[in-house]
Amino acid sequence: MKPYLLVCIFVCFAFPSFSQYFLRGEIKDEKGRQLERAKILLVSKGNMPFYSGNFGAFGILCPYPQDTITVFYDGYEVYKKAVNTKVFNEIILKMLPETASLYANKLSSRTTNLEDNSESYFATLGESYSSLIENQFVNAKQYPETGFSLNIDKASYSNIRRFINNGMYVPSNAVRIEEMLNYFDLRGLDFQKPRDSSSFSAAFTITNCPWNNNNFLLFVQLQAPKINLDNIPPNNLVLLIDISGSMDHPAKLPLLQSAFKLLIENLRAEDKVSIVTYGGGVHVALSTTSGNNKQKINNIIDSLYADGDTPGENAIRTAYSIAKANFIPNGNNRIILATDGDFNVGQTTEQELENLVTFQKQSGIFLTCLGVGMGNYKDSKLEILAKKGNGNFAYIDNIHEAEKILIQE
Repeated sequence: MKPYLLVCIFVCFAFPSFSQYFLRGEIKDEKGRQLERAKILLVSKGNMPFYSGNFGAFGILCPYPQDTITVFYDGYEVYKKAVNTKVFNEIILKMLPETASLYANKLSSRTTNLEDNSESYFATLGESYSSLIENQFVNAKQYPETGFSLNIDKASYSNIRRFINNGMYVPSNAVRIEEMLNYFDLRGLDFQKPRDSSSFSAAFTITNCPWNNNNFLLFVQLQAPKINLDNIPPNNLVLLIDISGSMDHPAKLPLLQSAFKLLIENLRAEDKVSIVTYGGGVHVALSTTSGNNKQKINNIIDSLYADGDTPGENAIRTAYSIAKANFIPNGNNRIILATDGDFNVGQTTEQELENLVTFQKQSGIFLTCLGVGMGNYKDSKLEILAKKGNGNFAYIDNIHEAEKILIQE
């Protein structure tokens, strides 16, 4: 047999992987919403991530006609299934129960016996936000009883201001009433003080409605008892800081460094602080240190720089381990998670992460979430974690907002 013929036969049998196939499809949820920026892994590509594009569509070159796909998306169950490149693959993700509860009943207020309006959804630039339902005009004679709640989320008004400042479109229903109440500084108003430490004070005023002479406006003033800051319990704080590559932006890690230094300034000798970072690995940047050793703490904060991936699963487990080891009975035992929202959970599903946070809450260790940045910010995910962790949640976009959240409040 001629030598060149042997070479051709060898090439044909030895290198079949040169064939390329095109895997295509789209990713949606159970209600038909197309999910952008869903993370996609293929068995044939190892740990190389791909992401769905506009309208949830994706197209990936792969070496085999069949492959196994795994899809991750914040707030949804992990999807894993064999796929075929010969067909268009429609992938439907199922909401986690906690996410579904955010989408249901997202009323600014709830009126007794009034049917819910249809829900709305707000997402932009790969960012995700829990939905909101707004009541339309309600006839008070027919439905005289309405209630509203004050929740832990102080992030929404800051987010809306951020969108406006950047010239981005904001739907009219993007801010919840209770979050606006949480956000604004009402110290200039003459509120009545509660009679004792276990009650609220309440006052109201009825005025004319400027845009409709047939209606009136009811202004309600509520005030809870104020906390005596001289007698607050000692703090056991673990700062869990995202220092992955995506945090390399003036409005992300540098802003957080300035913000945490403001917080450190208010710590006392009886307070304890630890710092855990995740970015290219998980590191205990600062072991437990007394709050009066401010220079040492600030030096560690100043030394942080952004680099690497986001191993969030191990980071949050490490933070809880440190908080537990330094637990203060009857104290404020709290993890403060600061991230731009790209909070990978590693091999743990999002549901398992939520279960972990819920379990730790029962032991008296709470979770506060601080969000920064734009583009991949997951407001809805941080809100869920903060609620599961019995903490609060805020968005920081400048040093004045940081002072408001970490010092004044």
